[in-house]
Amino acid sequence: MSEKKITYVKAPLDIAKSFKSAKRISDFLPPPEELILKEPKVKVTIALSGRSVAFFKKHAEKNDTKYQTMIYEVLDRYARNYG
Repeated sequence: MSEKKITYVKAPLDIAKSFKSAKRISDFLPPPEELILKEPKVKVTIALSGRSVAFFKKHAEKNDTKYQTMIYEVLDRYARNYG
């Protein structure tokens, strides 16, 4: 299979102008070593309503994840937001 190079001849003027005036932004992402750090977790026992557990199990299955992870994420975001 041959690879054919695509050459674009005409581009809308507003797109062409935006590329010429585009500015490079500084890197705002953290370095990879900061992305892999995890906060230490504390094991707790909690009693939830059957409705809550069913909700998280249903959505966890749809998203191919664990329901406990989803509950953890909700609590963690709540704490970060109001902490």
